[in-house]
Amino acid sequence: MLKDRLLKYIDSKRITKSFFEKSIGAGNGYLSNVKTIGSDKLEDILNNYPDLDIEWLLTGRGNMQKIIKEIDSLDEINRVEPELSIYRLKTDYYGVERQRIPLYEIDASAGLNLLFSSQNTQIPLDYITVPNAPKCDGALFVRGDSMYPILKAGDIICYKTIHNFDNLIHGEMYVLDIDNGDDQFLTVKFVQKSDKGDKFVKLVSENKHHADRDISVKSIKALAIIKLSIRYNTIS
Repeated sequence: MLKDRLLKYIDSKRITKSFFEKSIGAGNGYLSNVKTIGSDKLEDILNNYPDLDIEWLLTGRGNMQKIIKEIDSLDEINRVEPELSIYRLKTDYYGVERQRIPLYEIDASAGLNLLFSSQNTQIPLDYITVPNAPKCDGALFVRGDSMYPILKAGDIICYKTIHNFDNLIHGEMYVLDIDNGDDQFLTVKFVQKSDKGDKFVKLVSENKHHADRDISVKSIKALAIIKLSIRYNTIS
């Protein structure tokens, strides 16, 4: 049945039914009641999931996902599709693999530790592609103004997880999950050496309305170095 094939595809993508329903603009419970798919909804599905083979979905024949034949040269492309104009990108010459950075929504009460431990199973909000970006593990939205004007609320930061605190580089910007016993919070700060010794670090804000703060290294439950940031500017 069509419904069974659609559920099989969703399972292969490791996404939830509710996520799939939202992604195609369908209401909750759509998959529970679907028997046939109208042309408009089919178009929504194929636009959001271009790897899904329509013949397999409708008839069960062929492969679930489209098989794309690799073509090694521009000459071969021009022979197969003579009306197409093909242009090379600079990355084509250097063999650079363009990474897709997952963008996550994080609950401050859950903390970075939970995100980092479940990152392979958590469903991202979206993926970000940035040319020549350094290797990143994920991306988050900025909250608060402590790093303004370098960062402002709503900016996106892309991070690389730090597993060994000995690899911490003083003077760099980090996102930290801190639990000092009385409070647990997430913050983005410059991390510098503390005058209190090696068991402490100093958190420094760019916004001078936020005072510097020395914290115990033991209170840092998770941290990641900020590799790049993205800002939306509205142009009227």
